[in-house]
Amino acid sequence: MMPSAAVQESFDVYSVRKHFPILNREVKGKPLVYFDNAASSQKPQVVIDALVNYYTGFNANIHRGIHSLAEEATAAYEATRDAAAQYINSPSREQIIFTRGTTEGINLVAQTWGRQNVKKGDEIIISTMEHHSNIVPWYILAQEKDAVLKVIPVSETGELIFEEYEKLLSDKTKIVAIGHASNSLGTINPVKKIIQKAHAAGAVVLVDGAQSSVHLDINVQDLDCDFFVFSSHKMYGPTGVGVLYGKYNLLETMPVYQGGGEMIKEVEFGRIIYNDLPYKYEAGTPNIADTVALKAAIDFVSQIGKENIRKHESELLAYATNQLQQVPGLKIYGRAKDKVSLVSFVVEKVHPQDLGILLDNRGVAVRTGHHCTQPLMDFFCIPGTTRASFAMYNTIEEIDILVDGLQRAIKKLA
Repeated sequence: MMPSAAVQESFDVYSVRKHFPILNREVKGKPLVYFDNAASSQKPQVVIDALVNYYTGFNANIHRGIHSLAEEATAAYEATRDAAAQYINSPSREQIIFTRGTTEGINLVAQTWGRQNVKKGDEIIISTMEHHSNIVPWYILAQEKDAVLKVIPVSETGELIFEEYEKLLSDKTKIVAIGHASNSLGTINPVKKIIQKAHAAGAVVLVDGAQSSVHLDINVQDLDCDFFVFSSHKMYGPTGVGVLYGKYNLLETMPVYQGGGEMIKEVEFGRIIYNDLPYKYEAGTPNIADTVALKAAIDFVSQIGKENIRKHESELLAYATNQLQQVPGLKIYGRAKDKVSLVSFVVEKVHPQDLGILLDNRGVAVRTGHHCTQPLMDFFCIPGTTRASFAMYNTIEEIDILVDGLQRAIKKLA
């Protein structure tokens, strides 16, 4: 059952929660409080139903099949491509490439566009706050090509130092790969300005939208980014599915990523003609069921309304920030003016992992550790943080449970 018009017009978190069956469960005898949404969000019933409906109603391999099930499966799969194109305002559906997630999307660009265009002595720019998925592929490419990896520094508040970014740009800069929002700090980066400066220097820009696609309105045409990547599982969809958007002229001229079925038109032992976009980059049988169910997630978010979700999450973030600041010995990392709805913190003389275990005993799921951002943790001279990240279904009462659990844990560990 999809959200009612009443939910869309007037956001009611308790009505929204009814769409997520997992929220009814208990953990260690306590009601589940799920604050690990930046890692992976929970799934509404409509997404679960979409998965079941595929397997019970029209399970078949897509494209080329002429029987009814194959045609129905193909139509459902391609409907998700249309929905994803609309979701980020892509100029065409051909510019939407399905991947296994944000990580594969970044690797695809690094191993195709990057290998084709980055030469010895060229420069690649990333930032200190990048997820490992937006560091390692560029490190590998730089090592292979004998290129230079440059890093935009961050301030103590967890914001990019824009003036330092401008100094890094040169006529040797080939690509800037930047996170739209930090998974560790919540910082929303000024990607439109970053893109404008990069283009003026003759470079292309990849935007990692893993953390922004569920919270912010994404318009790739307005941003004028060259590539944009995001994952299904962080926006209430299934795992194992991602989207890569690219400008048409770049995708058209990039070499293929993987070889196999679907990505070809003709195969002879002495000659291969590759398929048109987007299928050129979609070799083999894809993750059909989860891709089909991604459309249900996109529709769910769209019907509730991102503006409604954003307003609710902003209230959660403000309340959580205020309440956590009252906890003795607790320090919040990431104090940017513009943030997505997460709070990372350290409690003096308490290891984040110990906090995580004690909170789990009270049914509260948080993420602890370096969050795949080790260089950022090194900058702050900490081993990691405890991170509470919020979604449309979280409540003020749940934040109170988190704060109470923290206070009890601190007393126990003191």
